[in-house]
Amino acid sequence: MTTPSDLYDEALLRFVERFAIVLNETGMPRMAARVFAFVLADDAETYTAAELAAGLRVSSAAISSAVRYLVQTGLLGRERRPGERVDHYRVYDEDVWSAILRQREPLLRRNEEFLAEGAEMLDSKRPGGQRIRETLEFYRFARAESPRMVERWQEHRRRHRLGSEHGEHSEHEEPLEHREDSA
Repeated sequence: MTTPSDLYDEALLRFVERFAIVLNETGMPRMAARVFAFVLADDAETYTAAELAAGLRVSSAAISSAVRYLVQTGLLGRERRPGERVDHYRVYDEDVWSAILRQREPLLRRNEEFLAEGAEMLDSKRPGGQRIRETLEFYRFARAESPRMVERWQEHRRRHRLGSEHGEHSEHEEPLEHREDSA
């Protein structure tokens, strides 16, 4: 007999697989995308590699490179509890999206520096040189706006009472996509 818990687990895994496809299409490795989507969507605070493998119904070996990638990119944190020999993984930061935006700043700066060199080398009257200059300006814009975007996101989180510091939301609370947003 199928229990409500079984139905929920199946729905969770269907969502995880669909979200992982989206993350993979943006450049995240496939298994890392599955692990990250699972950690975001499942209810536990921390996971061992074995728990991730069981939750995703994959081998432990498949998890190893995925968690290494996620830890190196700052999307997951790795912890070890006193007296244990097993690593535990969790979302790196309570506000993971602000952390991700902040981590992108060095990449934006590096791309900006590289594009500035290209813009100096290429003729600005030619189509390729014009596209490089526009790309350079986009990276300058993105880097300049990134801190303001983090601030606006954090204000949005507070306004919509998101994050664990606000606890559970009422079943009757209006969904975010239908709320008026003054930002």
